[in-house]
Amino acid sequence: MYGWRAKIGRISPSPETVGCEEWRRAMPEGVCLVETRTLLHDVTVEGLTETVKQVERAALELASAEVDVILQAGTAIAFFRGLGHDLELINRIMVATGIRATTTLTAVVAALRQLRIARLAVASSYLSDIDARLVNVLHGSGFEVVAIHGMGLKRSIDMGKVGPEDTYRLARDVVRSAPNADGILISCGNLRTFEAIEPLEADTGLPVVTSNQAGLWQALRIVGVREQLPNLGRLLREY
Repeated sequence: MYGWRAKIGRISPSPETVGCEEWRRAMPEGVCLVETRTLLHDVTVEGLTETVKQVERAALELASAEVDVILQAGTAIAFFRGLGHDLELINRIMVATGIRATTTLTAVVAALRQLRIARLAVASSYLSDIDARLVNVLHGSGFEVVAIHGMGLKRSIDMGKVGPEDTYRLARDVVRSAPNADGILISCGNLRTFEAIEPLEADTGLPVVTSNQAGLWQALRIVGVREQLPNLGRLLREY
């Protein structure tokens, strides 16, 4: 049986081509990914508002597969309404299904705290308005954002077309503009980041947290799978 150790449910934004693939390639033996989607076109307040209306329907689909945990992917989905919106989404999923739940944003915050990062250099794919909302939530969660560079992309599908080398360069450039940063956050589940994590940590000397890396880490830990996975940075190598 696939998933004999654990089945991880993931609610992905509909245009996503990256997050589920990065997860599948990194899953430990005996753990499987069960995925469903919510319709999203643009990563704007209007687009995200429509997406969150679909959470219960998607969660119930995953519950029918008897998953052990459900993660709401799409980092912006959990922060665009401000501090605490991720907890509201978690509660909605748990009430609908009775299954443990988290969000990518929740996982990112937990990962940053686990790595004891306080001053963040942030790279994202987002428009400036979405970047500003992310900064507000990170500040409210106890972090200082010393610099943020976004790609200015509106459509989620376009985020999935960005190569890992471009993600690496954006993150490296934001670190160069923020010499007092003590960690790097790459925010967006539809950006390829897994290939960039180890080079960034080696070249900058800073720990790296990405949306997909943090989500995978927390989902595995919630279901009791504690393998230290190679090539995905300090977070999955040490914690």
